[in-house]
Amino acid sequence: MEKQQVDMFIMSNNKFFEPHQISSIRQAMLNADESTFLRLQATNFKDPIISLVISLIAGPLGVDRFVIGDVGLGIAKLLTCGGFGIWTIVDYFLIMGRTREVNYEKIQEILHY
Repeated sequence: MEKQQVDMFIMSNNKFFEPHQISSIRQAMLNADESTFLRLQATNFKDPIISLVISLIAGPLGVDRFVIGDVGLGIAKLLTCGGFGIWTIVDYFLIMGRTREVNYEKIQEILHY
């Protein structure tokens, strides 16, 4: 893949990943072929800000966990009413990082397919 393509992709999608993950993504993308790049461009990543807003609005119901794909944790959070409120408050601080982790797992799956 060309360096310019990789840099443009990273510039437009860096908010979806942790800063320490960017260098490994960049390196893996430079070693990838064009078909992989096309799959990456077609991938929809979850926005951490949207996850935080959902967590603030519907956190006790576990909707934030369902949105990022943590179905098991979403069900547990729903059944315990957000861990009796404690889990909900903790998720206000953790949900953005977890969303970025899910995005990183998704991009790693594509790059190392």
